[in-house]
Order: sequence, then C-alpha cells, then structure tokens
Amino acid sequence: MTGADRDTRTALGRARVVREVRAAVPLARDLAAPLTAAAPWLTTVLSVQSAHPRPRLVPAAVVVEPRWSGRPDALALLALATAGPVVTATLLGDGLPVPGGRPPARLLARDDDAAERLAAGVLGLLTGLRRPWRLRLAGLPLGDPTVRALARLRPDARVATSRSTLLADGLDDVAPGRVVRSRDPRDLDRALPALLATAPDARARDLVRAAARLHAALGRVEVATVTDGGRLSAGLLTLVDGADRLPWWGRSGIGGLGTVRGAPLVGVAVSGRGRVLRPVLDRAARLVPALPVSRRRGSG
Repeated sequence: MTGADRDTRTALGRARVVREVRAAVPLARDLAAPLTAAAPWLTTVLSVQSAHPRPRLVPAAVVVEPRWSGRPDALALLALATAGPVVTATLLGDGLPVPGGRPPARLLARDDDAAERLAAGVLGLLTGLRRPWRLRLAGLPLGDPTVRALARLRPDARVATSRSTLLADGLDDVAPGRVVRSRDPRDLDRALPALLATAPDARARDLVRAAARLHAALGRVEVATVTDGGRLSAGLLTLVDGADRLPWWGRSGIGGLGTVRGAPLVGVAVSGRGRVLRPVLDRAARLVPALPVSRRRGSG
C-alpha cells in the first residue's frame, strides 16, 4: 500500500486512546507484539495513569490507517507530560514495571511506508504544540523502522542502544521442594499484599496489582511462593506469553532472585521549540494537522 492510500491522525485523552488500542488488536497480533504492548496491558496502564493525577500525563495516539478502513496500519501510543514549560513525550507506560529480558515496547507499523508516516505523525503532533517539546522513546527493539524514520526526518535525533536486564528465577535452587507455583487467580490475590508491601511507588503498586489480576484471569500469570510459618519468605510473578516465561515482579528474603543481561534495546531522543519547523520537517508536518496544547491546562 502506498502513502497516498493512507491517512495519519491523532487522538488525545484516555477514552479516545482506549478506542485506538482496541482497534489495533489485529495489528498487534499480526506483528506478534508482546503482552506489554497488547491491549489488556495498555488499557491497564491508561487506567492507572488516570487514577494518579501527578504527574499529569495526557494520553495520545498517532494512527496511520488506510482510508475508510477503521483498522490501523501503524500506531504510536504516547504519554505527554504537560506540567512545566516543556512538554515531554514518552511511550505510554514508560517508567512502570515491565518484565525485563526483551524489548517491552512497540511502535506498531505494518511496513516501512507505515513506519515513515507514523514517524512523521509523531513529529507533526509535537511540532504543532505551542510550547517547547522533547521526545524520549525507550525500550524498543533494535532495527525498529519508526526509529529509523525518525532519525531520517530529524538528523539531530539521538539514537542509543542499551541492554535489558532479566529477573532470573532461582527459587527452586534456594528452596527445593518448597516453591508452590500456581496460575489460580485466588492464589495470586493471597500473595499480592505481601509481594507489594515493599514497593515504594503507588503507581507501580497499582499497575502490578491491576495488570497481574487481569492477566491471571486470562491464564497468563504464574505466582510462585515460598512460605515459612504462614508468612511469605519469597514470591515471584511471571508473565506467560505463549512458550515464553517472563519473570516480572518479586521479592525474597532467602535469595534466588538475581538479574542477568537480556536482549538489546534501542531508544531515540529529539527536542524542538514548537511551531518552529525546520526545513527537514516541512514534508513531515504536512502529513498531520497541528494539535495545540494550551499553556494553562495542557489538554488542547
């Protein structure tokens, strides 16, 4: 499909972004997106963010879709931090607990043309703001076509790689025969209070609690526990994604939970002044309408 057959648009606000997430379910399935880039996880993130007014984050979706189709060919889900003089755009859910070991985030794009238009749409959203802005995307897979397109459109963009860290499950080694593993949501509910007791961040606690319960109902969470005298000595939540087991959240007073190096990740960062378009962005900016964010409320 050529770019002439596709339109690019943006959506702001939780309700509108939830609709875009649900419309992109077939695209995410076709591209084998991980659980942390699929609809159940993302809608949980949106709910948690809406329940915490600080920091103020405005959900935004940039959508590339064939004309009159209603099903996207590309989707970027962002969170706009609008407090202060600079609007900072990150991927939706950035900073919340995700399983390590592999890239947790995705910029969904069906092909290179869709990725090019998605990159242009993201830049068009930001360059249309009335304030300075910065874009910081992280946790993406190496070779992401939208990151490449962003770097082509903005030669001043900084692309950097890092290495993910995987939580290693060694509970059976330190407590042989004592580890109880279950996918029963009732066992999860019994373990969650103790597992989350030491989490210092309320948003992180709420995300782990809500996402764990939702994915447990889908049969995609295993809880492993070691108890001593009825008290939790160690516990671990593992997301189950097909044949993959992704240790996610745990605590232990007896050892058995270490970290190992995982897959490489890529990120991109770029900033601008808003409404001041450089010549390299002329073509990109025409692809999407300007979308202002007010100085007072940051909601457009």
